[in-house]
Amino acid sequence: MAKQQLLMLGIRASFHTLSAVLVAGVIFTTVFLSRKVLPKEHPQSDGAPNVEDGRDCNLFEGKWVFDNESNPIYKEEECKLMSDQLACEKFGRQDSSYKFWRWQPHTCNLPRFNATKLLESLRNKRMVYVGDSLNRGQWVSIVCMASSVIKNPKLMHMHNNGSNLISFKSLEYNATIDFYWAPLLVESNSDDPTNHRLPERIVRIQSIERHARHWTESDIIVLNSYLWWRMPHIKTLWGSFETLNGTYKEVEMVRVYEMALQTLSQWLEVHVNSNRTKLFFMSMSPTHERAEEWGGKTNQNCYGETSLIDKEGYNGRGSDPKMMRVVENVLDGLKRRGLNMHMINITQLSEYRKDGHPSIYRKQWEQLKEDQVLDPSSYSDCIHWCLPGVPDVWNHLLYAYIVDNHHST
Repeated sequence: MAKQQLLMLGIRASFHTLSAVLVAGVIFTTVFLSRKVLPKEHPQSDGAPNVEDGRDCNLFEGKWVFDNESNPIYKEEECKLMSDQLACEKFGRQDSSYKFWRWQPHTCNLPRFNATKLLESLRNKRMVYVGDSLNRGQWVSIVCMASSVIKNPKLMHMHNNGSNLISFKSLEYNATIDFYWAPLLVESNSDDPTNHRLPERIVRIQSIERHARHWTESDIIVLNSYLWWRMPHIKTLWGSFETLNGTYKEVEMVRVYEMALQTLSQWLEVHVNSNRTKLFFMSMSPTHERAEEWGGKTNQNCYGETSLIDKEGYNGRGSDPKMMRVVENVLDGLKRRGLNMHMINITQLSEYRKDGHPSIYRKQWEQLKEDQVLDPSSYSDCIHWCLPGVPDVWNHLLYAYIVDNHHST
């Protein structure tokens, strides 16, 4: 009888052992298979950009992925500082897909954007965007993104007294995000933030102090300058706008652009504390003014476009590679002299977004003529970008550098 009981106990023990082995096998198989079927387009990570397969993390090579769950970060009508130049929905745009695209790098993931984390990183600091209306649009974007978590309007403040400087402040974090109007970076006759549409453009190519003294002491400086240079030659002035004895000379555009950026780099080298200040330069923002370049009709532009360009590596004539190389060379020279300025390469990823411009859906500053009304493409804005939209992604890339300490490869 005792032997029979021992035998039964042994059978039960063997059964439990076998059951445990089978359960462990099922769990292992399930985990293994679930890892094998993970989609290649991972969702955004919560931390720094994670690299796949040991490859370098290039945030600027990738593709657009439709994502109506995490995008947009804010609603157009809820952003108190939205610009009528960029509020496409307010001015009648019916399609909304332009708001739902996120950028997915090929070899890594962007960190998930967190507005609270951004404001915390800017606590007691000043971030300033310096440049033209495209940089101003990017400033509006970052303010909308940051203020999306500020529920009490009394905890944020904006100051605009009509000067070149517009200032946003989060009072809770003592965080300041400014925009400074300087479309050519150096001094020019287009420096008035309101009255700058002039028949002739003149730059003082070696003069930047009048602008730079307003932003040099900032903790983060984001610069851009591109579209205002797009002409064959530009008149340069050696002297002062206030006197009549200056010397004027027409200079080929790429050369004068290089001279202006050299003036900028020399100023930064002398006046910026590299231990305190992070420097960024936004690359060219492409235009979409010739539909035939992406297979559309001749004499048309971005008007009516609601889809992306799907040809990888597409480049239109709205971008000038020679100017891009000038920026790269100037930044390389600055780095060799001990001051690092990151270029945020938005050009290629923005090339695909012919759908992202305001087109006719923005405030018209002047009364439209009858022939314009009959031909909407004639007054379509294919330079600036709707918000929410493409500039939010530019700021998301900046976020990876500022908040999560991404470094260029």
